Amino acid sequence: MKKIYSLFALITLFMLSGCSVYNFTGTGKIDAKTFQVNFFHNNADLIEPGIDRDFTLALQDLIQNQTNLNLVSNGGDLVYEGEIVDYRTTPMTATADQQAAQNRLTIRIMVRFTNKNKESDNFEKTFEFYKDYPGTQQLVGSSLNAAIKEIYDRITQDIFNDSLAKW
Repeated sequence: MKKIYSLFALITLFMLSGCSVYNFTGTGKIDAKTFQVNFFHNNADLIEPGIDRDFTLALQDLIQNQTNLNLVSNGGDLVYEGEIVDYRTTPMTATADQQAAQNRLTIRIMVRFTNKNKESDNFEKTFEFYKDYPGTQQLVGSSLNAAIKEIYDRITQDIFNDSLAKW
């Protein structure tokens, strides 16, 4: 029985030692120590107060939670900057009496990513996501906050994937 346990322990040891470059976020090795997220100004035609601050904080939190990079206010190895370029609600489907049966909240964000250690990773790209909701519902208060959070979760993950995970 002891031989079986020692064989199992030896196999486990070899399996775990082979995972030295893998991590659960899929980033691989990052050739940076610090990152900075500059404030994302809201340049959309329709202004929703506070969404610029919320997005900036959401992106900072995601990178801090999924990497071991240190957040700095300037001089970061990785720099994220940009602006919110579109915030809109549009009707998606209509009823027979020409009322909106379903609406869509869409947020589009322009991101400029700079990697000071590897310039080939730099990009300027637009990220967009949406949340559909019933036309009878007013998107205010907690329902608006939940919709914006869902959109930001998707957009920040997409930014992370394009800049660090390379998915």
